[in-house]
Amino acid sequence: MARYESGQRDHSGIRVRRATAEDAETITRVFLASRAAAMPYLPRIHSDEDTLAWITHAVLPDSTVWVAESGGGASGSVELLGFAALAGEELDHLYLRPDALRRGIGSRLLAQVRQAAPERLSLYVFQRNTGARAFYERHGFTAAGFDDGGRNEENQPDVLYRWAA
Repeated sequence: MARYESGQRDHSGIRVRRATAEDAETITRVFLASRAAAMPYLPRIHSDEDTLAWITHAVLPDSTVWVAESGGGASGSVELLGFAALAGEELDHLYLRPDALRRGIGSRLLAQVRQAAPERLSLYVFQRNTGARAFYERHGFTAAGFDDGGRNEENQPDVLYRWAA
């Protein structure tokens, strides 16, 4: 797996960097758009405003968060394409804009997370999210447990995945 220093652009011009408080609104938009596109079966439990408050006051301060962005060249325009959040050895979030899928961005974010937690990682994925499950399985994660949905507020059955170096 390629190793990147934080902030270094890859051959496609994608840069991964640590998120800042100023990224909260864009991260929220990516989170909401990704979930709506990939998991339309999920109930909308929180308003957009509540989701922004959660990203701002819980996710960003309590996790290590990276964003993947493109642009910043001659035009100066930068677009946030996705983000990943790590809490200890748990990958809490990895979301991409729907138009940024299948371009290696998720793999790049996951590589950054693995640099920060090189021994082991765990994560939860909704059982019905077959695209995410296939992504993590391709990256060496194995299903370690299945839940009936009682542990998440969406009440959707999920899978605990684990990876070890």
